Amino acid sequence: MAQKVLFLDRDGTLIHEPPEDYQVDSLEKLRFLPGIFTQLARLKAATDYRWVMITNQDGLGTDAFPEETFWPAHDKMMEALAGEGITFDEVIIDRTFKHENKPTRKPGTGLLRHYLEGDFDLANSIVIGDRPSDIQLAYNLGGKGVMLGKSIDTQDDDVDWAQLQDTLLLRAQDWEEIVDLLIAREREGRRAQVHRVTHETDVLVSLDLDGSGQGVRETGIGFFNHMLDQLAKHGRLDLTVKTQGDLYIDAHHTIEDTALALGAAFQEALGDKRGIERYGCFNLAMDEALAQVALDFSGRPWLVFRADFRREAVGDFPTEMVPHFFKSFCDTAGCNLHMTLTGENAHHMIEAGFKGFARAIRAAVASAGHSDLPSTKGVL
Repeated sequence: MAQKVLFLDRDGTLIHEPPEDYQVDSLEKLRFLPGIFTQLARLKAATDYRWVMITNQDGLGTDAFPEETFWPAHDKMMEALAGEGITFDEVIIDRTFKHENKPTRKPGTGLLRHYLEGDFDLANSIVIGDRPSDIQLAYNLGGKGVMLGKSIDTQDDDVDWAQLQDTLLLRAQDWEEIVDLLIAREREGRRAQVHRVTHETDVLVSLDLDGSGQGVRETGIGFFNHMLDQLAKHGRLDLTVKTQGDLYIDAHHTIEDTALALGAAFQEALGDKRGIERYGCFNLAMDEALAQVALDFSGRPWLVFRADFRREAVGDFPTEMVPHFFKSFCDTAGCNLHMTLTGENAHHMIEAGFKGFARAIRAAVASAGHSDLPSTKGVL
């Protein structure tokens, strides 16, 4: 199995970064962040990451930052961490200045080619740092990022946060918050596989809520495959659906049972729903069509669906099965869903609905940055 990697920044993340010159160039300047030993030891014990320290040290080895001032403090830091059982599989240091714009400098990946090209699970790997550039590095690696505190380098604030919204897992105030989240993610493993077999259909669904759109959708109904592709892509789900149904009768059983199995997979993957946002809402336009979607993984199935289709079918997908798909999904996912589709072209209306549904799911299953249950009831 491919190994996950934990990429840890150094200055500002493990140890304090001196605001006057940003250089830890003496033992007097070496100060660890609060709780770092306890929390990193917890993380080591509870997870199976490969640990990599990656740090930019501007001009290391030049007159601006001589080697002999860097290594005593660095070695002392590593010795103190190792004394508490906190060791690193690799330490990567870039020595260039920011103005040189070298590909080796974070957020560049020039020094990380062996991780990009090797057998590593980067999609489930984590970058932890105190700057926006650390989150950009996570994006460049195809992983997730956690940002500790507020960046002191405002020059990095020109990153595209809209682009990084799905990469940033948490903006944390302390290390305990970070470790709570990563341990919760490790234990949850937000994946599920459901195999539903009846006299009418045989449905296999494999789901990973923290995916990137991978997988195959094979139902025997072309337009239905296309809609499930939208769900995977825009929901950022790794989703495989393989359905064999009695299409010689009609499409009803195939669509219904696929929805039931898919909903059951969501129910299983979400577990007790701790730490999720729970609610999702999205308006999506597609040419003349508009989809308005709101959902709640409340544990109570309900569907409110409004649409007026002018065709009986799109390809081999009956339009009357659109609300039935969503009703069946809600029944097994324990989901409350409201959807309104307007427009003239049935293809556009349905596709907008599935895309809006995917985006609402993406928001609802996203990490809320803590492990609390999003309900005053105590259960969902």
